[in-house]
Amino acid sequence: MPALAAALQNRLIAALPAAARNSLLALCEPVQLSLSETLCEAGEDTRHVYFPTDAFISLLARIDEHPSLEMGMIGREGMLGIQLSLGVNRAPLRALVQGDGQAWRCAAPVFVAELARSKPLQAVLQRYLYVRLAHLACAAGCLRFHQIGPRLARWLLMSQDRARAPQLAVTHEFLAYMLGVRRVGVTQAAGAMQRSGLIEYHRGELTVLDRSGLEAAACSCYAADLANYADQFPSPQLQPTLRRSGLKRAAFVPRRVVHGR
Repeated sequence: MPALAAALQNRLIAALPAAARNSLLALCEPVQLSLSETLCEAGEDTRHVYFPTDAFISLLARIDEHPSLEMGMIGREGMLGIQLSLGVNRAPLRALVQGDGQAWRCAAPVFVAELARSKPLQAVLQRYLYVRLAHLACAAGCLRFHQIGPRLARWLLMSQDRARAPQLAVTHEFLAYMLGVRRVGVTQAAGAMQRSGLIEYHRGELTVLDRSGLEAAACSCYAADLANYADQFPSPQLQPTLRRSGLKRAAFVPRRVVHGR
């Protein structure tokens, strides 16, 4: 029972019917993910899929000789290895553990066989794949049009959501690396947030002091991501943030299709 309770912290696993969930978990093993651990490199064959429960993972893209840029984040709301549901074994992005913790891991060939057999698992992952595609599209627009301050606020909120704690162990250099900007820009944006009482930063540890204020400072992409996810995987926990943002449902998101109707 403790193992099952831990697995249910992952929302994709929790969304499965009991029989499909038990069948999947019988093929998985709990693992500890370590900070800065690389789970896969872009272009490599996928060896395992991961369902984080309290760890979280950054998805990084590298263009030419430029430093890597974060294109997405995976925590307990998702999984690493969704490309296998498309019949593609090659990883599209580098996966780096950003927050250490537990995850459930399954060998890729075993997972593919289970996916072919389990219709409920297919249905859940189809919805999650849509969420990931919408998130990547939003991230591309965010990188192009939104300023550093709102983007930094969004990143901090996304990280806090997955860490489930107000403290984050980050440096300005690391934040610049994730956001794809110069360090001086992050220092200025973080300094403005600290003067406004939104965060406190001291020697590599950042503490969120005013969650609601940080949500107000974030770009619209944060609320759009939440609304998009909540549309496919409804959750009472997301409603307070959606109400504060004034965004009930992302304008570009169709209503969730209920399979079999």
